[in-house]
Amino acid sequence: MSQPSPDDPASTPGTPPASPALRAAWTRREWALAALAVLVFWACAALAWRQAGAVVPWDSKNHFYPMLRYLASSLAQGEWPLWNPYHFSGHPTVADPQSLLFTPTMVLFAWLDPAPSMELFDLVVFAHLLLPAFAMLALFARRGWRPAGAVIAAMVIVLGGSAAARLQHTGMIFSYSFFLPALLFLEIALERRSFRFGLLFSLLAALMAVGRDQVAFLCCMAIVWAVLSQALDQPRPWRWLAGRLPLLTVMGVGMVALLAVPALLTMQFLMESNRPQFAYGVAAMNSMPPSSLATLLAPNVFGSLNWTYDYWGPMWDTVPEGTYTDRAVNYLFAGTIPLVMLLWQGVARGRLLARELRFPLGLGLAALVYALGRYTPVFELLFDHVPGIDLYRRPADATFHINIALAWCAGYCVHRYVADGGAALATARPWLRRALPAAAVAAVLALAGAGLAFSWRVGHAQQAAVQLVVFTAIALVGLSVVASRVSPRGRAVAAALLVAATGAELVWRNAASSLNAEPASRYSVYEQLSPSDFAGLTTLKRELDERHARGERPRVEILGLGGAWQNASMVLGIEDTVGYNALRIAEYERAVGSGENAVELGLRQFPGTFRGYRCDLASLLGLEYLVLDRPVEKLPRHFPRVRNATLLHASPTLYIYRLAPAAPRAYVATRVKPVELDDALDNQEVPEFDRDSEALIAAEDFDTLSQRYPAEAEASGDVAHTGVDILRYRRNSVSLKVRTDLPGVLVLHDLYYPGWTATVDGKPVPVLRANLLFRGVEVGRGEHRVEFTFQPLSAENLLLAATDLVRREEGDAATE
Repeated sequence: MSQPSPDDPASTPGTPPASPALRAAWTRREWALAALAVLVFWACAALAWRQAGAVVPWDSKNHFYPMLRYLASSLAQGEWPLWNPYHFSGHPTVADPQSLLFTPTMVLFAWLDPAPSMELFDLVVFAHLLLPAFAMLALFARRGWRPAGAVIAAMVIVLGGSAAARLQHTGMIFSYSFFLPALLFLEIALERRSFRFGLLFSLLAALMAVGRDQVAFLCCMAIVWAVLSQALDQPRPWRWLAGRLPLLTVMGVGMVALLAVPALLTMQFLMESNRPQFAYGVAAMNSMPPSSLATLLAPNVFGSLNWTYDYWGPMWDTVPEGTYTDRAVNYLFAGTIPLVMLLWQGVARGRLLARELRFPLGLGLAALVYALGRYTPVFELLFDHVPGIDLYRRPADATFHINIALAWCAGYCVHRYVADGGAALATARPWLRRALPAAAVAAVLALAGAGLAFSWRVGHAQQAAVQLVVFTAIALVGLSVVASRVSPRGRAVAAALLVAATGAELVWRNAASSLNAEPASRYSVYEQLSPSDFAGLTTLKRELDERHARGERPRVEILGLGGAWQNASMVLGIEDTVGYNALRIAEYERAVGSGENAVELGLRQFPGTFRGYRCDLASLLGLEYLVLDRPVEKLPRHFPRVRNATLLHASPTLYIYRLAPAAPRAYVATRVKPVELDDALDNQEVPEFDRDSEALIAAEDFDTLSQRYPAEAEASGDVAHTGVDILRYRRNSVSLKVRTDLPGVLVLHDLYYPGWTATVDGKPVPVLRANLLFRGVEVGRGEHRVEFTFQPLSAENLLLAATDLVRREEGDAATE
């Protein structure tokens, strides 16, 4: 296989590189060996979790796994889970970017297995990382770069830096996984001017961006840089771009068309949610501290991998200026050999200056600046002036892109070593050739010094020094291997050793480590509870099932238990008033004080509208059960006292209480009162009203009422005879039978949210905002069948979402 020489045009600054299509592709044998090496590496890494009896922890099991189980059970029952009644008293799953609803691979997985195990879930998520790994092989093969470098790059993509440390953040892993495949098809489409490959790019780019997280956002920015980078490599960039403008337009339109609906629904949710955007101060606190770069050298320089969790690196109590980042967010290690090759070949020999590395090097530098956030002079300007950045709170998420750039550049450096022994980049500047080795040494000393200085300040200098000695030893062994073999055959053997060493170290350090593994037993609520906890849960479920059979719909608050219990309600089929999710409906959060998670009792607040578990709003919610990790007498001091509660079950780890009977899920009000929702929430006060016969109607809906209802002072004293039966209660619809001898408003104590529609006897009627948070519809005298249906994908709702978004943008522009 022919290779470019050290001084070929592709390697010399100032000369455009040859098109990848003009270079020699790999042979079938090279492809087979490279693919096999990646598969063996991936399989060894995947087995590490199984051998340890561990699963990927935290958000993976507390949030994403129950989301997947909810999706699977819904599909098994013939429903598309657009709405989730088991989460925060009701949650728009279709609009939640973390619901997995628009990730086709996970939808297929959920359809195939209605009750997947945690281990299988982890395996499927981890399998997604094979996509960018094989895309990296293809990108290297198209350039004729040696397979050894491609395999090392692919290994880093699978298990380097954030790919390993942030494995718990399933949505980000998906965005990361689809980026390189999308980039591959973009490159092919632009080279061939192929609309077919362009549409394939649109599909993969949409899958990349559908997670709507910050990694997806930054990947979209990187796609723009990829196009510009290719253009800059041409003799006439503007002419090259103009010739591909129709193709670029089709690809852009295709991607936008695929993303339009989920993106619009998410923006609608953001406008209704507790966090439409973030202040600069929040993003600043989520910047990656510069000392974290020391983990590039030594993964455990701060104790990041210690199973005792005695991490002393940058976090909230070790950074003087404060930080919200942690050991997983700040972890960058991608292997000693890749870093050594990057420093030796890339920096000391100047190979990072090769024009064929323009894209990955630019990506890496931009990602580094973005990840460092407030520690650079440009992030504040970016935050204030680049649209979309203020929707995300953690600039340190750019570490995913640092890992991509590091993998690409390190793999290229291995290729150069195999191809020509690592000859220095040809340059007409002798001073630069002399300065580059010094720069490589300075980089190592700076990273090591940062790690030692930080560790010394917090009293762990000795432990950090030991880890740096380990790095030095491995690095010297690696350098001795490559330095002692100068013949082409010798370099090939050395490259094979580098591949094996890199794979072994990444599996040793980053697979099933303390950053991404915990015993499966810690998530036993999903599979096998202790006998005492199982007995308590069985008691609660039996009682709930009996009440459901009677047409009653009580809600439960699960609070203070282990992380997996927070969203276990989705798996258990329990209508929970709290949960674990960064996104909640804003009015619900303000009125109920549910907090972001249900583990930290300090986050559970009790605003004036929800003074305790016997208040009016708790009754309207139908909150009749408490599931706690302790007896009610031992709740924190800021909790209201729980009186007259019946203890259903008590064990060392689980307490279940039945509260006083609550208001019915649905009733008919024959009198109404207007209420200003914002004023009530601002004043933290639920206005007085008769919960048996009266309803509070939002002021903006009050004038739309078709009938005049008597106010309390005008009431004749006659008692209306009403009745409501819940005929069918499903995820996306509720059917009720209503009887009343007076006109009134049927109130259903399920959360109001855009997209909910209603019919009375088959005729569409407006949905009213009733009793602050809930839904209502007008009904006349007699017997009626009322249907509430969640239709967020209807043209009417999508138009409403688009209109509201435009109005908001116009309002923000006017404010500025």
